[in-house]
Amino acid sequence: MNIELIPWTQADPDDIARIFTDIDRSYLADGLPTPYTRADVERWLNETVLPNEGTRGLFRIIRVDGKCAGDVQLACKDGVYRRDADLGYVLLDEYKGQGVMTEAVGRICAETFDALDILRISARIYAPNIASRRVLEKNGFQLEGSMRQAVCKGDNIYDMLLYGRLREN
Repeated sequence: MNIELIPWTQADPDDIARIFTDIDRSYLADGLPTPYTRADVERWLNETVLPNEGTRGLFRIIRVDGKCAGDVQLACKDGVYRRDADLGYVLLDEYKGQGVMTEAVGRICAETFDALDILRISARIYAPNIASRRVLEKNGFQLEGSMRQAVCKGDNIYDMLLYGRLREN
């Protein structure tokens, strides 16, 4: 299996729109448009990705054997949190359980620590999302705390877990 991380500027907007329309949203924030259109892709690309790529974050499409399979990204925070970056990722169901996201997260974390002036990477995960927790743990993230009953997703109330990984000195 060949896994590539491709900058958004090189990815096909129709494939990106399909990914963000077809992903399982069970453990995602509600703000993501559905369906996710080509216009949504272009807006995200022009307003967030292009102005910040390589300076305030890294944004990558995950390709598996040449096919768009998901997204992984890191966005730097501001103010007193400016040396921290938030990690986010999604993967189409047909690629889950094959180590794709574990590899993608490992790669983007290494690239981020090399490219950006940050000390840590943070990830917030809904407590029942065991697969995401495992991805983080396999990549050296540590559980740093939880916010009890912090997420209301549909009819469910979840704890929010905070994971962190520090730059290796």
